[in-house]
Amino acid sequence: MPVWCCRCSLAAHFRSYSDTETEGEIFNSLVQYFGDNLGQKVKAMPLVEETSLLEDSSVTLPVVVIGNGPSGICLSYMLSGYRPYLSSEAIHPNTILHSKLEEARHLSIVDQDLEYLSEGLEGRSSNPVAVLFDTLLHPDADFGYDYPSVLHWKLEQHHYIPHLVLGKGPPGGAWHNMEGSMLTISFGNWMELPGLKFKDWVSSKRRNLKGDRVMPEEIARYYKHYVKVMGLQKNFRENTYITSVSRLYRDQVDNDGQGRNISTQHLQIEKSKFAKRNWEIRGYQRLGDGSHIPFCLFAENVALATGTLDSPGRLEIEGEDFPFVFHSMPEFGAAVSKGKLRGKVDPVLIVGSGLTAADAVLCAYNNNVPVIHVFRRRVTDPDLIFKQLPKKLYPEYHKVYHMMCTQSYSSDSNLSSGYTSFPEHHVLAFKSDMKCILQSISGLKKIFKLSAAVVLIGSHPNLSFLKEQGCYLGHNSSLPITCKGNPVEIDTYTYECVKEANLFALGPLVGDNFVRFLKGGALGVTRCLAVRQKKKKHLFVERGGGDGIV
Repeated sequence: MPVWCCRCSLAAHFRSYSDTETEGEIFNSLVQYFGDNLGQKVKAMPLVEETSLLEDSSVTLPVVVIGNGPSGICLSYMLSGYRPYLSSEAIHPNTILHSKLEEARHLSIVDQDLEYLSEGLEGRSSNPVAVLFDTLLHPDADFGYDYPSVLHWKLEQHHYIPHLVLGKGPPGGAWHNMEGSMLTISFGNWMELPGLKFKDWVSSKRRNLKGDRVMPEEIARYYKHYVKVMGLQKNFRENTYITSVSRLYRDQVDNDGQGRNISTQHLQIEKSKFAKRNWEIRGYQRLGDGSHIPFCLFAENVALATGTLDSPGRLEIEGEDFPFVFHSMPEFGAAVSKGKLRGKVDPVLIVGSGLTAADAVLCAYNNNVPVIHVFRRRVTDPDLIFKQLPKKLYPEYHKVYHMMCTQSYSSDSNLSSGYTSFPEHHVLAFKSDMKCILQSISGLKKIFKLSAAVVLIGSHPNLSFLKEQGCYLGHNSSLPITCKGNPVEIDTYTYECVKEANLFALGPLVGDNFVRFLKGGALGVTRCLAVRQKKKKHLFVERGGGDGIV
């Protein structure tokens, strides 16, 4: 397969412009060029063949987004030139925030000082821009109000920043793999993305709307439809798997004055002699027949939007790999739906105290499968997620919490027929005869015979394509990246990684596990890139020596 190289055609394309042409005209032409040319030529990948030399690289994209879930979709929407403005008749219930918005009503939110707007706001995210954007889209939502958004959106194509969004499956990411029988924790309108109301979309798909919470499969279809209806398809590539994301370095002392591109993988001497340059993204695309086509991309900026559901958390104990031990809700749900646990006398062991574990409890309990529920926390722990959910809105989860509190195991009673909780316990081991050993906080051990076990104690992102598995990006570089315990450390207004320039992270990777809040990451990244674009005297500069367009 021939190597695609668009450096020459791009150079010829831009050489025809006069110096008097506006940035908007150049950008509009770029939109047309990337839409017509890049979109056609990378339709089947690869952009650059694995065998091509770095010196012959074709083009450096301004942005590559890794992950095509709601974080990546929303970022693509804003990078495509969609801009939020304060609606002409909108009045935000927060009077201080509203007065700030009025000061620059003529500017889009992307062009305003996010730190100034975020000051004093409080919400269920530790990232101030996430709280800001959420209160603009869903004013006073945490107080039970359903006020309309104070924003309206305009497509301004001169703000388009060329980018690619790479994902393993269709747009929507992990939502396509979630258990379909459970309701989402968030309301449908909290799951929606800018510019397309979820209620409007779902009402065209089904007649009876029985509540504000919806099935994950509906959310997955909505995200996939969103990409299409918003005209974002040209930016998305499915079935792509990333194997390496590494820095390129430029030799600062090269005789020809242009420098040499050197991958970190081939860097054999002291890095201080080289200047950090752009990113090299390597991977492969899986085709319908199962074959793989390798590709290599170059980007000025990389945005990590992978989510954290790639690798289920493990107990790391004896016997955890026995076939009767599950590590995901879909696996367990499939076993229940196929009747594999029907009529079993021995209970199912469920480990974990989060909402996914509660889903598993409900799944088993509603199918008359007895449950042993083990978790390390006290039932009075204020950090339990159930404490944060209103009873009227989430009755099924409060049913589980009630059972956790009132049906706990004691030495004076046997296991109840349906459900027994073991607060402040952990699993010591699983045995081949389908028994488990539990240990209490006081050290007492108990042994139970099981029909199955499901460990639902969170998950970790797969950042194996980064050096040190991405650990160096976290607040604690000695631990893996997790949503709650060790998120990626970022500048909270730009979402740029503190420890790696031109690398951004958003969504669950930075602690925003709810769709409501991950949209703020797209705002922060877009503003950062827009500000940097404005600081450049020339948006695109033709260079020799294989540098492409930067």
